[in-house]
Amino acid sequence: MFTIFGRAYRHCDGLNRRELLTAGALGVGGLTLADLLRAEAAVGIKSSAKAIITIHLDGGPPQMDMIDPKPEAPVEIRGEFKPIATKITGLRVCELMPKVARLADKFAFIRSLVGSAGAHDAFQCQSGFAARDLQSLGGRPALGSVVAKLHGSPRDTAPPFVDLMQGRPLVRNSARPGFLGPTYNPFRPDISKLFARELEPGMKQELAARGASHTTRLTLVDGLSAERLRDRTQLLARLDSVRRDLDASGTMTAMDRFTQQAATILTSGRFAAAMDLDQESPRVLERYTPAIAPDPDRFYTSEDATAVRKLLLARRLVEAGVRCVSVSFSDFDTHAKNFPRMRQLLPIIDHGLHALVTDLDERGMLGDVSIVAWGEFGRTPRINKAGGRDHWPAVSPVLLAGGGMKVGQVIGVTDRYAGAVVSRPVHFQDVFATLYRNLGLDPVTTTLTDPNGRPQHLLEHGQPIRELV
Repeated sequence: MFTIFGRAYRHCDGLNRRELLTAGALGVGGLTLADLLRAEAAVGIKSSAKAIITIHLDGGPPQMDMIDPKPEAPVEIRGEFKPIATKITGLRVCELMPKVARLADKFAFIRSLVGSAGAHDAFQCQSGFAARDLQSLGGRPALGSVVAKLHGSPRDTAPPFVDLMQGRPLVRNSARPGFLGPTYNPFRPDISKLFARELEPGMKQELAARGASHTTRLTLVDGLSAERLRDRTQLLARLDSVRRDLDASGTMTAMDRFTQQAATILTSGRFAAAMDLDQESPRVLERYTPAIAPDPDRFYTSEDATAVRKLLLARRLVEAGVRCVSVSFSDFDTHAKNFPRMRQLLPIIDHGLHALVTDLDERGMLGDVSIVAWGEFGRTPRINKAGGRDHWPAVSPVLLAGGGMKVGQVIGVTDRYAGAVVSRPVHFQDVFATLYRNLGLDPVTTTLTDPNGRPQHLLEHGQPIRELV
């Protein structure tokens, strides 16, 4: 246990030191020292408001039950839901998404995503690559880690990359820095007390394997001022320099840098305030709280209506200077009872997407903030004997919004069963090429140096989606 000591004193923002750190830990189960240090090590793009919000539809969203309905298909394929008209002529979506339908001119609907690695996690939605790619070197880095590497500045007070995926630090670990090393890990606060989301047994085992003390709480007692804290971090940096030189893994380099910059994150209230939803106005909180009655039959790993506030948290973090925020909504892994589970979950997604896009638009932020909502793969066209849909890597749905993209259109066509792409396939890396472009990074010419000293392009073959740019 590492404890930071200090007496309470007041800052120009009106927060005293005890209040600031309480705000930073409020509702997030205590922030780890390593996380706080990483948060300062990996910071936002200089002099830019460009940002990405990635919404992972965890488990694999059913394309035909969302944005690619097939009402003329046999009943064992088309399912129970009816299509409804949208603001885009000729586009129909599921009846459970009426708010997205009314706001369709703010979205691009991609019905033809291909190239899924078939892995049951969010890594490909974070990086564009399969986990095995460059695995001998540590693997490919997530987009947020790339941003931290290329545009990070230790002078900023907000991390560029915040991973809110499953709401617990270190679970699933889909957003990884890969060969860039631990310095460019995302900041992962524990938001499990803010949102109801029970973990599956496998995830619980993952968390248990980390040990009971894998997080470190920051508390204050008398004796150490911010100035003394800075002096101590500078001393530690000098003492650690020899060990850093001997450490081939890069861990010591990362921790040395984290320690040097601890004082900055601890003395800034901006990021801590963004994590505190109690500082949001009641009107905005209401906007992100759908009037959906609790479902007594809700699947135990599915979200409830409070999950929409993850998107409010994402918006607040972007306002605070974060450049990449990852959020997840569970659970789309509907091997059984697909239709009752979608009746419970899709209205939550529908409300959340509408709330986020309209809120960003009204604040004048939508042109700078790119939103992507997708999953690791789609679902089988044919309904199985348990009333579910199984994994289907052949085609997946994607919704894009903001970022200055040319939205209000549909891209791609699937066959009459929504099982194969027949026109305009879009690869995962094409989506990432578009997102990198929105951030001002050229994935064709920009390279990263791997541990062997070789240049690695951000992507292997992706091109920005021509219809959107």
